[in-house]
Amino acid sequence: MQSDREGLIKGVTVGGRELVLETGRVAKQANGSVLVRYGDTVVLVTATASEEPREGIDFFPLIVDYEERLYSVGKIPGGFIKREGRPSEQAILTARLIDRPIRPLFPKHYRNDVQVVATVMSVDQDNPPDVAAMIGASAALHISDIPFQGPIGAVEMGYVDNELVVNPNVEQSEKSKLRLIVAGTRDAVMMVEAGADEVSEEIILDAIEKGHEEVKKLVEFIEEFRKEALAKGLAKEKQEVPEDALDEELSAEIAQKCHEPLKAAIEECMKGLKKKEREKKLAQVKEQLVEQFLEEYASLVESIEDFDKKVAEVIAGEEKKIVRDFVINHSKRLDGRALDEIRPIWCEVGVLPRTHGSGLFTRGETQVITIATLGAISEEQILDGLGLEESKRYMHHYNFPPYSVGEARPMRGPGRREIGHGALAERALEPMLPDEDEFPYTIRLVSEVVESNGSTSMASVCGSTLALMDAGVPIKEPVAGVAMGLMKEEDKIAVLTDIQGAEDALGDMDFKVAGTKNGITALQMDIKIAGIDMPIFRQALEQARKGRMYILSKMLETISEPRQELSPYAPSIIRMQIDPDKIRDVIGPGGKTIKKIIDETDVKVDIEDDGRVFIAAVDKEAGNRAKEIIKLLTQEVEPGKIYLGKVTKITDFGAFVEVLPGIFGMPGKEGMVHISQLSHERVNRVEDVVKEGDTITVKALGYDHLGRLKLSRKEALPDHEERKPQREGRDHRRRNNKNRNFKRD
Repeated sequence: MQSDREGLIKGVTVGGRELVLETGRVAKQANGSVLVRYGDTVVLVTATASEEPREGIDFFPLIVDYEERLYSVGKIPGGFIKREGRPSEQAILTARLIDRPIRPLFPKHYRNDVQVVATVMSVDQDNPPDVAAMIGASAALHISDIPFQGPIGAVEMGYVDNELVVNPNVEQSEKSKLRLIVAGTRDAVMMVEAGADEVSEEIILDAIEKGHEEVKKLVEFIEEFRKEALAKGLAKEKQEVPEDALDEELSAEIAQKCHEPLKAAIEECMKGLKKKEREKKLAQVKEQLVEQFLEEYASLVESIEDFDKKVAEVIAGEEKKIVRDFVINHSKRLDGRALDEIRPIWCEVGVLPRTHGSGLFTRGETQVITIATLGAISEEQILDGLGLEESKRYMHHYNFPPYSVGEARPMRGPGRREIGHGALAERALEPMLPDEDEFPYTIRLVSEVVESNGSTSMASVCGSTLALMDAGVPIKEPVAGVAMGLMKEEDKIAVLTDIQGAEDALGDMDFKVAGTKNGITALQMDIKIAGIDMPIFRQALEQARKGRMYILSKMLETISEPRQELSPYAPSIIRMQIDPDKIRDVIGPGGKTIKKIIDETDVKVDIEDDGRVFIAAVDKEAGNRAKEIIKLLTQEVEPGKIYLGKVTKITDFGAFVEVLPGIFGMPGKEGMVHISQLSHERVNRVEDVVKEGDTITVKALGYDHLGRLKLSRKEALPDHEERKPQREGRDHRRRNNKNRNFKRD
């Protein structure tokens, strides 16, 4: 009998560090489970499938969950509940990263529920858990009995000091101009996700190619891992998936009979019909064909379950073949465009009068309005995640309401797709935003998809550039995006520029590329077939570059550079620097002082630990007033400087003088003029020179050993102005003495 603690541990070197897979020791009731260790990063990945297919569905029900545990980085969750709740945005994006390369590798008619759960249990920041989770998902599925047609491998590529780096560590990542994740099988690339700082197409291609070489090594490693696991009884033989389709002869007969009606309908659609008209036309033809075949083959209905659905599936398959034949063999698209032609584009800016910036981008029947909002630094988003980043000042949110595709359905919170599209647009624009020192604002962009017929994420990138320039944000370069498609039959391929919805659904690839005139800033590729090779990548990237240049030219016809002035409704940011030791003077006891400043001036005040102060004010005068108040609160008396002060108190040994006034109940800056510093002449009584309430000119001498301010009246006045009255006094005394002597004589 096998011990519960027996298992299999196997390692491989990736990016100069060892990656270890372990199975057979934990989570043994799942169909497949793997513990992945990469450095001190540990991720438990499980794969589980239902016993029976789910009834009444026409899709593969795959669920991928990426569970972040804050204990993995030694944190306790914030908030009242103190436990992890709904997944973070980063967790959702990582779940999508895992999902996209594995989804195409399941049998076409497989309808069992499959759930992959990656639980992050320990994080070493030099070894990010997302790539480890992707490898773990592939291995867990591969050793299970789930009919996964993998495995896949995955790596991250960086570009540091003009060199490509596999799985860069934290130090390298900070210097890298590229973060590219590539996943694939032994034969081809399945998925690419990238953010870059204007990196050229050639570098991207080199990164993908080198990344795929590493992927091949990982695929071989996972294959060997399965073989050893099978030998130890720790892996399972794959399930057989029955074909849920019509008899081949019957399917061929139905396909042949529906070919000509479908072809005629598709040719009519190519004569300029709009999306809704095309959909209605094709739906009518397909419905008529289904009814025709149900009647024609009525005798078979009793013996074949869900005959109408299976007939509809055959018809849909024939429709796909016809459209793909038009594209691949005749270079004809559904809307009549050439393969590299972009739909008509028009743009507007300033469409919403009260927002800080707005841009309307329309490309064919895809239309997006993006709104830019500028806020104070304190309005940045706080991140409670596993990474080193604790906050971000730029956010991009993407909304896809049902009316954009002419549907009526309940509106919920953002789904995984919306979060993913928003993150892609955010990644595309982030490298072009000004630094905080240059533009100390929090920036939020919201892309509202108001009409959709494909490539709304790239339309969001274009609309966001327009909105940022309309808002007066000094972006380094404008950014545009374009979605590329692919249709491949054996050795024949067609790469399509600016794909619409139907071409995405009927095609083999959705390849989104965003960037400036100088290079790529973001890239995302999803593949529906077993993968594509480097020559196809090269052609797609070059075609995308040309498309991007054209789109940029159309955008710049509307607005060529960022506006010089911000919207009058946007806050003005006034920056100032104070001594960090004076921060407490601005905040005051219990925050009373800063609250008074905010209440009196109606501004927002953000103070950084290094003494930087940012004042956000819609009313510039109010902002300047707040700045003056903070100056008064933090101003120090400078030795050697002349001040006009008020005498607050008289003593036998000198006078106390307030040289800087107090504010909000806070005491002013006060020093003492010693009796010896009141005059150039001897002073017997302080009251002979000054009295309480007098305004006098004094010079700051410095501070004594106890930190008390020393002032001088005699050093503040020119010598002749002080001595003249004294001489007049002595002359008067001499005359009086002469008179007294004369009287005695």
